[in-house]
Amino acid sequence: MTGFLIIDGSHGEGGGQILRSTLSLSAITGRPVRIENLRANRKKPGLAAQHLTSVRAAAMLCAAEMKGAELGSQTLQFIPRKPVRAGDYFLDVAEAREGGSAGAVMLVLQTLLPPLALAAGGSIVILRGGTHVDMSPSYDYVHDVWLPTLARMGVRAELSLVRSGWYPVGRGEVRLRIEGAEKLLPLRLEHCGPLRAVTGRALAANLPAHICERMAYHASDLLEQAGMAAEIEAVVMKAACPGAGLYLTAHYENSLAGFGAQGKRGKPAEQVAEEACFALLHHYRSGAALEQHLADQLILPAALCRGESVFGVERISPHLVTNAWVVERFGLARIDIAPAADGTGLIKVLASG
Repeated sequence: MTGFLIIDGSHGEGGGQILRSTLSLSAITGRPVRIENLRANRKKPGLAAQHLTSVRAAAMLCAAEMKGAELGSQTLQFIPRKPVRAGDYFLDVAEAREGGSAGAVMLVLQTLLPPLALAAGGSIVILRGGTHVDMSPSYDYVHDVWLPTLARMGVRAELSLVRSGWYPVGRGEVRLRIEGAEKLLPLRLEHCGPLRAVTGRALAANLPAHICERMAYHASDLLEQAGMAAEIEAVVMKAACPGAGLYLTAHYENSLAGFGAQGKRGKPAEQVAEEACFALLHHYRSGAALEQHLADQLILPAALCRGESVFGVERISPHLVTNAWVVERFGLARIDIAPAADGTGLIKVLASG
């Protein structure tokens, strides 16, 4: 194991983010890694289809040698052999498992984007699988919140939805175009500032129009009661299987925040609207610049900047703390996480450059 950075996949929240961040940073730095106890804290430990696709995707970028890259594996060796190469890449999560998969392609995208953001030249990445999957960022979140925030750090990327993919079939497709940047800029977002607008999309795939209309109407009514005007579009779309969800974006003076809720059989459209709206209102009352999920997803890009990034977050999640631990293991940044008495927190990421 000489030369390998050993990462304990059971550390902290012990989920897939440890794998994805480690893969991104290994590809960027060229440092070989061995991840043990992969996803040890999950009901089904080891690599699932989405995680295996992330492994294969990262390996394509840097011609990595791998050992343990198979479904269910709880140990992975990943050895980059070349610097990250910009280019055209295609990955289908369904190919990772017999019978297909609706694995979340947005998580695969988040593995690929940091290395390609620093690679010389332009890249086009086509990903197939689940685009709107529970317990993962939706296409709408990545398109409306994550990428615009990264653009403030110098990341030049455009994402488009070819077709949506829902659990359990998937078969959605997104297209990412990205131009490599010479350097990334630190981000300072301590307070969100005044709320300027709330926008959103209520989606119903292969379902009656009244479902997305009810989600949109109830969400608009709830937010209006809280003194917020919202523009929420009700959209009926086609997909490989039925699915529904509501995705809201809060446009503050200084930042963006995204909130979503997925529908499922037996779950009323009004309940979906309430989940998304209550999450938005909780963040609004916190006054923090970032909601908990965006803060977690900015830790790694901030570590690749030159200088110090500072951002306030509504809640310091175990996910965020674990991701900070992974970044620090690579020696790229020092991360200070300071909780406040009201439950919010302030994150400082001092990158080594």
